[in-house]
Amino acid sequence: MAMAKYDLTPRIAPNLDRHLVFPLLEFTQERELYPNDQILKAKIELLNNTNMVDYAMDIHKSLYHTDDVPQDMVDRRVEVVARLKSLEEAAAPLVTFLQNPSAVQELRADKQYNLQMLNDRYQIGPEQIEALYQYAKFQFECGNYSGAADYLYQYRALCTNAERSLSALWGKLAAEILMQNWEIALEELNRLKEIIDSKVNFASSLNQVQSRIWLMHWSLFIFFNHDNGRTQIIDLFNQDKYLNAIQTNAPHLLRYLATAFIVNKKRRPLFKEFIKVIQQEQHSFADPITEFLACVYVNFDFDGAQKKMKECEDVILNDPFLGKRVEESNYTVVPLKDEFLENARLFIFETYCRIHERIDMGVLAEKLNLNYEDAERWILNLIRTSKLDAKIDTQTGTVVMEPNHPNVYEQLIDHTKGLSGRTYKLVNQLLEHTQAQTAR
Repeated sequence: MAMAKYDLTPRIAPNLDRHLVFPLLEFTQERELYPNDQILKAKIELLNNTNMVDYAMDIHKSLYHTDDVPQDMVDRRVEVVARLKSLEEAAAPLVTFLQNPSAVQELRADKQYNLQMLNDRYQIGPEQIEALYQYAKFQFECGNYSGAADYLYQYRALCTNAERSLSALWGKLAAEILMQNWEIALEELNRLKEIIDSKVNFASSLNQVQSRIWLMHWSLFIFFNHDNGRTQIIDLFNQDKYLNAIQTNAPHLLRYLATAFIVNKKRRPLFKEFIKVIQQEQHSFADPITEFLACVYVNFDFDGAQKKMKECEDVILNDPFLGKRVEESNYTVVPLKDEFLENARLFIFETYCRIHERIDMGVLAEKLNLNYEDAERWILNLIRTSKLDAKIDTQTGTVVMEPNHPNVYEQLIDHTKGLSGRTYKLVNQLLEHTQAQTAR
């Protein structure tokens, strides 16, 4: 329970649909970060505003060690069953149509045509389409995420109300996440991002920023389970608008962006700019993972970095997104911790070597939190794999760094890349300004 001080669930939960909070509570319960009774009470509180009454009854029995449940839960269950039947009947004409393959073939890409056709041939009008949305939403609240996802998808194909269609897309995304359909969830996430960034559906920029914050929190489920997620989280979170939203409203998300940068070598060219963000935020948000980067790249405090590595290991193991992921539809612990520690040692080593030309192996082993033999083996492996331009002097027990003169051609490429990135940002800002002026 000592690790609860690093738990971000209290910060993350307000930015999630309540159904998405359940996996986090399950994880914290497994890790015993809080007293069991406290977690069970939190689950019941979450369930109060859902239709998952049977689940709430089971938790109540477990919490209070009884087979009896309060009468209000029994009454609530009766209400839910009656309401479900009523919604099912209201949506039945449209559901029957959608379950008929030959009838569905009559639909076209033109929504107005579809609405007219449904009304003329099947007597299905706006009331039945609205009933499908309500039925899908109710199914979601009952925990039937598969049925909800199907109906919300079909509803969006017929819906002409932009606001209601956006609400259905959020619901569809939540359902796919809860079913662990990561590929489909990623598609819905990108679709939602496109709508959020278009500025069409928001009354104010504040609402748009809040939507970006929600999107980033929901995306954590996907990015730390999808095969390419550790790259895609950098591509999303590191965009100016999203990074600004993090810095002003959700600095705790820096933990996940920092972790992605540490374990991901594909986006290393962007790493230097991210360190500037860490430097800016090191006094407003304290987290072992961001503090580790500050120790290595801002303060050059290698002893502090070595101590932070142990804290980082604990943080990763006890974080619901970093500590476990889904592979082949089964929960398994992946070696993200090992990958993190390996790259963290490399970060310390690379930075330390830039400062020193000859390094004592004993001192280096201590900085890397390894024994002497393991440190020597680790450095030899780096030399063999061309990750390190150095040699080991066995007589003096030191690592001797080879002079590393910067290649002019490589410097030119780096500067060109930076110029290209700044040009791209400038063009985007000009386009957005032009679009805003046109909208007015």
